[in-house]
Amino acid sequence: MKRHILLPTDFSDNSWSATVYALKLYANEPCTFYFLNSVNIKVSKLSNLSNKLLKIMREDAKTELKDLKALAETSTANPNHDFKTILSSEDLLSAVKNAVKKWQIDLIVMGTKGATGAKEFFFGSNTVRVINSFRNCPVLIVPEEYDFITPKQIAFPTDYNRFYGMDEIEPLTKLADLHDSKIRIVHINEKEELSDIQEYNLMILQSHLNNHDYSLHWMPKYDKKTAEINDFIEELDIDMLAMVNYKQSFIEKIVNEPIIKKIGFKPTIPFLVIPE
Repeated sequence: MKRHILLPTDFSDNSWSATVYALKLYANEPCTFYFLNSVNIKVSKLSNLSNKLLKIMREDAKTELKDLKALAETSTANPNHDFKTILSSEDLLSAVKNAVKKWQIDLIVMGTKGATGAKEFFFGSNTVRVINSFRNCPVLIVPEEYDFITPKQIAFPTDYNRFYGMDEIEPLTKLADLHDSKIRIVHINEKEELSDIQEYNLMILQSHLNNHDYSLHWMPKYDKKTAEINDFIEELDIDMLAMVNYKQSFIEKIVNEPIIKKIGFKPTIPFLVIPE
């Protein structure tokens, strides 16, 4: 079955890194990759300058999308990789939403920040907006200048306080299936024993992962969850981080925290955000 992968691009090095990662991640899979660029400025009906500028921007974007498609075609050895381009005049969020629906997108792959990304921000504003807005399509975020490493170990942090349905776990298991990855479930140990609810949620999670290579890990409680997860990534040589984005989740907290607190969690590995 062919996969449909959306690649939002602003033609920055970071978005190209995300593209390269996607091509290598799905190197042996039949896929259609969609390059999406959004050209959106507020145009006054009375402003000829605005209209001319928009026309120039659209022509430039069309040329860059064509060049990007040609570059991607020469960067893959898989004859079952197809590439399409989408040039939208909508804002990025609307453009992505419409593309996901129209082309039945399975996964959005994007960089941590774009051409104008400030160094101190761990995610660019567009990345944060996509994370917060999508509840029907997983998003894979690729760190800046990240060199592809086969994701043999995928970490899935959880406190077991939440029940996960099979549909929420499926994006994780599908990625694990690509390269026979091991799934490392990491629980931050806040109490000595799990409650009855936590035990039940753990049992259900294990049933979802029954046909996959997984293991359970306990981490001591730190003052900062970011420190716990970063330590776990280092200790077990984790190649990808996966989390479900739900209300009060770790993801929601880090994208809404003040920037000073965010600095403690710069993604050093690809980060799969699974919608609730």
